[in-house]
This record gives sequence, structure tokens and C-alpha cells, in this order.
Amino acid sequence: MKLDELCSKVSELRDQIADLSEIENITDEDDAILSEKLNAFETLSAELVEQEQRAARIAAAKASVVERASGIDQVQVMRQVEPKQLDLRTATRGELKDAALKMLETDGRSLVTHQADHVDKLLRTQSHNVDGSKIARRMVITESDAYRSAFMKAVSSTVPAWTAEEAAAVNEYRAMSEGTDTAGGFGIPVLVDPTILLTSGAAAAPVLNIARTVTITTDEWKGVSSAGVSWSYDAEAAQVSDDAPTLAQPSIPVYKAAGFVPFSLEIGQDYPSFAEEMRALLDQGYIDLVAAQTITGSGSSQPFGIFTAIDQTAASEVKLTTAGTFAAVDLLKLWKSVPERYRGNASWIMSAGVENQIRSLAATSDGAYYTVNLAEGGIGNLFGRPVYTTDYAPDWTGTTGVANILVCGDFSNFVIAQRAGMTLELVPHLFGANSRPTGQRGFYAVARHGFDSVNDNGFRLLQNT
Repeated sequence: MKLDELCSKVSELRDQIADLSEIENITDEDDAILSEKLNAFETLSAELVEQEQRAARIAAAKASVVERASGIDQVQVMRQVEPKQLDLRTATRGELKDAALKMLETDGRSLVTHQADHVDKLLRTQSHNVDGSKIARRMVITESDAYRSAFMKAVSSTVPAWTAEEAAAVNEYRAMSEGTDTAGGFGIPVLVDPTILLTSGAAAAPVLNIARTVTITTDEWKGVSSAGVSWSYDAEAAQVSDDAPTLAQPSIPVYKAAGFVPFSLEIGQDYPSFAEEMRALLDQGYIDLVAAQTITGSGSSQPFGIFTAIDQTAASEVKLTTAGTFAAVDLLKLWKSVPERYRGNASWIMSAGVENQIRSLAATSDGAYYTVNLAEGGIGNLFGRPVYTTDYAPDWTGTTGVANILVCGDFSNFVIAQRAGMTLELVPHLFGANSRPTGQRGFYAVARHGFDSVNDNGFRLLQNT
């Protein structure tokens, strides 16, 4: 039955039901007719609603707003489509962005402000490092009710019983994924994915609060750095001097970081909300890994940490005045060696042991330089710049051999590149040395990131000689 015919029939039934309901002394025959009319009305009303919704979707797909960009003879067609109704196979970049932004507005209320702003910026970015449409597509898929439900089933059951909607959402995700994801990995929903949200505010990873953190959708971050343009004075009518800056093209590759949590079948069956708890543990483990590697990562088959990166450049190293002895004169010497253009945005990174050495200067002949209140949490700043402590930084040992002590500099020159998208999957059985099942399963998570200094001159590393 066509839509207009359905409308007419439903309207007719509504009038007939109204007439029958006004009869004061209704007979059994009238009651039977009324019941028949009511059943027909409910059936046709449901069909009418379905056809109206279908007609609305078709109308929305056909409706377009034509915008002609200035100087461009290309017509852009924008369709107003709800995120749940978006066809990901034919959706344009603009439609994906709009749908993801709408989901961020409605579903991202649990995010803190800087996280929501970061996701918003990513969705709107289109560059050689970041394709916002890829993140938008991932968000539209993984933040749907069907995918979230399928995700929880997939990481809590070896044979998940998906509904048709859940299966379709998983297939959509795998169709857009790269690498091993198509073989069984499940992407963590965007609004809880640490590779997208982990930009700052992590107390356990202080470098994240001061470094330049970028989210990419490629296998390598590529940038441009320069010491700046050199200006000069030239005589009237004289040829301008060559003040061209030296441009560098730093790049940071991303490395695979993997986490694995084995657990017994009994724990998986008996522990309430086990899958959600294990995902949270993997996320925290990821933060711990980033916290450690951003400090001392070797750069060999893994990213460079700030101490290791600056240790590669002799010009950025400052030696203790007296081997094995930490004095105030060493802090004065290091601060003076930091180039002026980087001092205004500089930060200090050190271990609690090194911080204690500085605090103890108050009890030595250097006491005139520094006083300390042990009731306070620690050193708030040195030379007016903030101090960050982490247990992953080298501890003070008093050795007379070569040892790194602390770093000071402008951490906008230290780039943390995180490839958007962490995947998680359930390994159904673990096997022992004799290739027999151990009665255990495991959660396996994979993320990719890289970090390095892109301008070593922006830092100074204090070292023991």
C-alpha cells in the first residue's frame, strides 16, 4: 500500500473508532467491530510510521545545499544525515565530520574540556599527518550502540552471539581497518581510546603535560623545523643579504606497543564487569609505558626518550663542575646555557632523588642560593620555570662516571606522535610448554606511537663527567 493510501486508510479508521467509542449502549456486535478496527488501526499505524521514516531518509538524501567556493568551479553537495543513518560506504568527508561532531556533542559529555577540544580539532583537521575523516569514520562506527555492545561481547566471550546490527557494525569497522585488525582485532571506542584522548593531564606521565603531542593517521610524523630567520640591516639601494633560514625536515616513525594480560577462565566467569576492568588496566599500562619511554626510550626499535635524545648532541650537554658533586653553581651554569629564546617556555624534568639533592642545597654552603620547606610537596619552580618529577628519570647516585642528571628546555621541541586507534582482542586459549591448554585466556592490545626531540638546541642536559 502506498504512503498516501496508508494515510487515508489510517485516518478513516481513526474516524470509525471515534464514532464507535461514542455509542452509549454498545452491543457485543459493536464491541467486536471496535476491536477489529483497533487492531487494524495499530497494524496500519506502525506500517505508516515505517514508511514515513523511510520517505524522510530518502528526502534527506536527495536534499542538498549547493555551495560554490570562490574561484572554484566545483559544486559541493552537503547532505544532512543523522549519524545512525549515515551510509559509510558513500559518505563524504564533510558528512563524516558532521556526524562525528554531532556524536561528540551528545556522547562526549564525560570528557574533560581539553580532551573534547582535542577530539574536535582532530575531526576538523586535514593535513599530511592527520586525516580527520579517518578518525571521524572510526568514531561513527565505534561509538554506535551496536558496536559498543559488540565490542563488550567480543572481549568477554570466545564465541560472541551478535545481533544483526552488532555484526554489521563489526564488519564496517574491519572494512575500514588496516593491518591485522581485519583478522580479529576490535578497535576501542574513540571516546575512551587513550591513543586519541591521551594528550595531557596524566599525572603519571608528566612529559605529556609539556611536550607537543600530536595525533596522526599515518605511519610517520613529518614536520619542518628551523632556528629562525636571520634578520640584518642593509644599506639603501643595496642588495639584501642572504638571510634564508636553514630548514630541517624532522620525521618521527611510529612503533608498535603491545600489552598482554593473561587470566584464568574462572576469573573471567566470576568477576563482575571483568572485560571493562581489564580494558581499563590495559589503558593504564599504556600510560605507564608512555611515561617511561618519553624519559629514557632508547630509540632502537622503540621511540627516543628526552634524556636519550639530548644525550646524542654534545652541544646540548652541560657537565658538573666537580665530578660526583652536585652544587648550585651547576644549576646556574645550565640555566645560562639554555638559549634565550627557549627560556621563557622552559621546564625542568628530574627524578625525586635529584630534586632532593637540590632541596638539600639549603643545608650546605650553597644555602644562600636556596631555602627549602620540607612540609611542601616539592620544588615548584627553578629560575621561575616549573619543575616536573618522575621516577623514570635517572636517580642521583653521586658517581664520578658518566651519568645523566636532569633536563631543562622548551618541550614544544619534543614531539609525541600517537597513531589514532588502539585495538584490543581476546585470545581464547593459552597453551603451556607441552602445547596443551592452561585454562587461561588473555587480552592483547596494540597501539602505535613515536617520540623524539626535533630541535636539540632547545634543551640542555646536565651530566656527570
